[in-house]
Amino acid sequence: MIGKLTGILLEKNPPQILVDCHGVGYEVDVPMSTFYNLPASGEKVALLTHFVVREDAQILYGFGTAAEREAFRQLIKISGVGPRTALSVLSGMSVADLAQAVSAQESGRIIKVPGIGKKTAERLLLELKGKLGADLGPAGGAATHSDAQNDIQQALMALGYSDKDATAALKALPKDVGVSDGIKLALKALAK
Repeated sequence: MIGKLTGILLEKNPPQILVDCHGVGYEVDVPMSTFYNLPASGEKVALLTHFVVREDAQILYGFGTAAEREAFRQLIKISGVGPRTALSVLSGMSVADLAQAVSAQESGRIIKVPGIGKKTAERLLLELKGKLGADLGPAGGAATHSDAQNDIQQALMALGYSDKDATAALKALPKDVGVSDGIKLALKALAK
């Protein structure tokens, strides 16, 4: 029903924002990946949306990219996964990371998302196989990490850094760096 909102961003209270569209204020729930990329309050914003009508509520979900919205729609099709859980998954990992986890069938990466247990993660991997992983295409091979890079990322996440921060730090590292040197370099980059 409502596919896109364009207006002035009035309030930001994670995970909800308020968008003024010509005098009408829409409350929109957004994943943290979208929230971090929002402009400052008072500036113009455009969001792709998904409208959910339930017996007790009507909720509008907003996304910064079409890929996020499509991943959200694929997630809510899965039995036992509602909009809140789908929003949590997209807040905990990027669409590319989710697609990579689905392609590699890595439930460990999905279990790290708050509110996702082992059974739900396995169901997500099973249901999304061929739906999200296929979207990567040839670029998927380029996005895969070596064993050393995976070890560095796991170490950073064990130290309390988010998946997003750990991935950003990995991109700045040389491709052939060793694990211990990579961790040191990544920590220096994250400390800035």
